[in-house]
Amino acid sequence: MGAGKSTIGRSLAALLSCDFMDTDQVIEQRTGADIPWIFDVEGEAGFRDREAAVLKDSLNHSNLVLATGGGIVTREENRKLLKAHSGPIIYLTADIEQLVERTARDKKRPLLQVDDPRRRIIELFEARDPLYRELATLVIKTDRRAPKLVAEEIVRKLRAAGDEP
Repeated sequence: MGAGKSTIGRSLAALLSCDFMDTDQVIEQRTGADIPWIFDVEGEAGFRDREAAVLKDSLNHSNLVLATGGGIVTREENRKLLKAHSGPIIYLTADIEQLVERTARDKKRPLLQVDDPRRRIIELFEARDPLYRELATLVIKTDRRAPKLVAEEIVRKLRAAGDEP
């Protein structure tokens, strides 16, 4: 959460002449409701079910940069799908202070609507980081960097590794 997946994903898609899809945006479009509302009505499990369905549907698209919600890796079935069916997996990460700063005023992040958002970010990071690292083709730090520069770095690294989609 707050690493820059959506913003950097859009830049990356443009640089690679690919389509771009953000799983959170697709969920909101399909339901006609925002993510906080889905969490309120269906809980996190309901949201994760919708997220898994969008991930499965995305596998039918080629030439796609997919920005997933940060918690998509919490389900083993999603990790298996990502590993088996996708191209390079780029894990965007930032230090805790940067994540806290980037998400501080965002009321559309249901998991951070708690008394201690910083503590919650640390808990989520500690739970998710190993899962992302297990899947990642590339791990890219986004701390205090312009999204376009991060996207350009990803393209350089993908090309150098022969992994360009």
